[in-house]
Amino acid sequence: MSETDPPADEPEAAPSSTYRAPAAEDLLRQAIKLVEEARPMPLSASSMINKDEVLGLLTSAVDGLPEELRAARWLLKEREDFLARVQREGDQLIDRARARAEQMVQRTEVAKAAEERARRVVADAEERARNLRLETEDWCDQKLGGMEVVLERTMRTVASGRARLQGARADADEEAEETAEAAPLDDDIFDQDQG
Repeated sequence: MSETDPPADEPEAAPSSTYRAPAAEDLLRQAIKLVEEARPMPLSASSMINKDEVLGLLTSAVDGLPEELRAARWLLKEREDFLARVQREGDQLIDRARARAEQMVQRTEVAKAAEERARRVVADAEERARNLRLETEDWCDQKLGGMEVVLERTMRTVASGRARLQGARADADEEAEETAEAAPLDDDIFDQDQG
C-alpha cells in the first residue's frame, strides 16, 4: 500500500463532475429547514417541531460525521503529502539549477582564465618573434657590413693591381717604341721582294 492510497476502511473519493455535499451536511440542512418551517406557538418565540424527525436527522448526521471526517482527514493528508512531494521536487530542481549554474560559472571562469593565458602566450610569442627578427636583421647587417669592408678592400686591391698593370704596360709600350726608333731598318727584312 502506498502513501497516497486511502486506508481500506476509508472510502475512496469517487471523481464526479459536480460537487455533492456530504451526507451529514445534507442531514443538518434538512434539520435547519424543519426548524425554519416549524409552526410557531401562539404568543411565544417557540415553534412546534416533530421531535423524532429532528432527532433522527441529527443522529444520522452525527453518525455520518466520523466517516466524512475520516475522508476529509485522508484528503488533507493527501494534500499535505502532495505539497511535501512537490516541495521536495521543487527543492531538488532548485538545487540542480544552482549546481548547474555553479558549473557554468566555473566553466566561464576557466574559459576566461584560458583566454587570458592564451592572450599572454600570443603576446609573448609576438614579442619573441619581434626580438628574433630584430636580432636577425642586426646579424645580417653586421655580416653585410663585414662583406662591404672586404669588398672595398678587394676593390682597392683590384684597382691597384689594374693600375700597376696599366703602368707596366705603358712602360713596356714606351720601351718598345724607343727600341723601334733606335734600331735601323734592315733591308734584309724584306728580302722576299728581291728576287
